[in-house]
Amino acid sequence: MESVLCEELFDLGHSLLGEVLGGRYPWEVLGILEEEIWRLGACLDKDIYDEVWQGVWVARDAKVSPSACLCPPCIVGAGSQVRQGAYIRGSALIGKGCVVGNSTEVKNAILFDEGKAPHFNYIGDSILGYKAHLGAGVVLSNVRCDKGEVVVKCQPPILTGRKKVGSFVGDGCEVGSHCVLNPGTILGRGCLVYPLTSVGGVYTTGSRIGGKHG
Repeated sequence: MESVLCEELFDLGHSLLGEVLGGRYPWEVLGILEEEIWRLGACLDKDIYDEVWQGVWVARDAKVSPSACLCPPCIVGAGSQVRQGAYIRGSALIGKGCVVGNSTEVKNAILFDEGKAPHFNYIGDSILGYKAHLGAGVVLSNVRCDKGEVVVKCQPPILTGRKKVGSFVGDGCEVGSHCVLNPGTILGRGCLVYPLTSVGGVYTTGSRIGGKHG
């Protein structure tokens, strides 16, 4: 079983919070993400970022649709796009060159540089790695049906101590359209999830998950 520490899943050089993530399990940052984004925002280069309203920092070359909703605290990095009807609920760190697409919702989450969630996605209490891509309609579910504590199903299983934990999608992963990643799912770098798949558990680097659909 591969390590599920952040540095094994993500290139930490592709996030403003790389130093904070180092040496941690990815779910451990969820409880401190809000305060860390406030801290980062206060230190951002004012030649690159504008604080468009209190607690919302947007790079000057980012493109944000007038119909998008950005709630504090959040940071949108250089060259990123926040498209029509997107809803960033707060405690969100959007890296460089990212896409938060049509009707996509992001809450208490990190998108590493060039992370793409372009169409009707939900990213709650989750991390999307460098150059990872979610197909249309992909949901990173963050609450169990029984509302119990989320358990990461590695060997041995790890109790997260949290009732809201989404998924941690490693660098370069490709998740096909209309998949659901269940609470506590971890995908190692370069995994491929075929469309229409319900995913749970921990998968090693380069795994192929689900049945092939076309």
